Amino acid sequence: MRQTLFLVPSSQLAVFVRGSARRAEKEIRWARGKGVPERVINAVIDATLDVLDQPLTRTEVAEHVSRALGTQTQDVHGGGWGSGRKIAAVPVGDLAYPVVDLLHLVTARGVVCYGPNQGNELTFVRADAWIPQWQDVPRAQAEDTLLRIYLRAFGPATIADFAWWTGITLRDAREIWARGQADIAPVDVEGRKAGVLWDDLNALAQARFERPLIRLLSHFDSFLLGHKDREHLLSTKHRPKVYRPQGWIVPVILLDGRIIAVWENVQEKDRLHIKIEKLDSISRNTAAGIHEEAQDLGRFLGIPDVDVHIN
Repeated sequence: MRQTLFLVPSSQLAVFVRGSARRAEKEIRWARGKGVPERVINAVIDATLDVLDQPLTRTEVAEHVSRALGTQTQDVHGGGWGSGRKIAAVPVGDLAYPVVDLLHLVTARGVVCYGPNQGNELTFVRADAWIPQWQDVPRAQAEDTLLRIYLRAFGPATIADFAWWTGITLRDAREIWARGQADIAPVDVEGRKAGVLWDDLNALAQARFERPLIRLLSHFDSFLLGHKDREHLLSTKHRPKVYRPQGWIVPVILLDGRIIAVWENVQEKDRLHIKIEKLDSISRNTAAGIHEEAQDLGRFLGIPDVDVHIN
């Protein structure tokens, strides 16, 4: 999801990869648009899946695939943000694919996971060659299951939210949503039309909690990453304070499910300093609740003294 690292149970890996495989189809269409013939794309994908019957590093993947195709690896810039380092890439027609980008193509046809590190090097391996008792799932079944997993975690949500989360097109998301329509209850959340699973509707409608409910969330908390439309979390004017450039998501403080501040912490020996930048005014009761949550964080981290500064 979102072309970033996710940790999922191995028993559900096929659901997550097959269920979002249409994202990789977009990459294939892009390559075709750049003049790469279909047969060349298929040959590269097949060769990559063939060599990944054992864990290989990025360099090894590039070398093995290029050798299988009768080509030579190329060096391209791609060492990360601000890095001038060059990495090995596989020629695909007139394009050159670094291994990470190559694996995005491969997920249109197969399932790949991480293998054991070789020193500081990551390795990649085909799931059926690595995961014990591997069970694959047909794509349509995986898509239907993935939609249910998504709605159970992030509902109420919309088709556009599901498309954004999976990285597939809105058209493809509509098709998957339509197949699961019988299981989805339409709801209105303060004027926002969305859907939840019928199985969850009663529990959600009857849910109660004591106000104020205050929570400190850490970097990249998934609560912040499930919806394209985030007006239910914070106003548009405050979005840059939370959703930073290059996909960086800062720690936030929630009040009854809505973001009211961002925070950071620094540990100095046996003291934890928490600095809070409020986005809107904070009442005295809310400030007291934040202090209580901060003390609980200190307890969790095993740090006895906690300082809280609200700006």
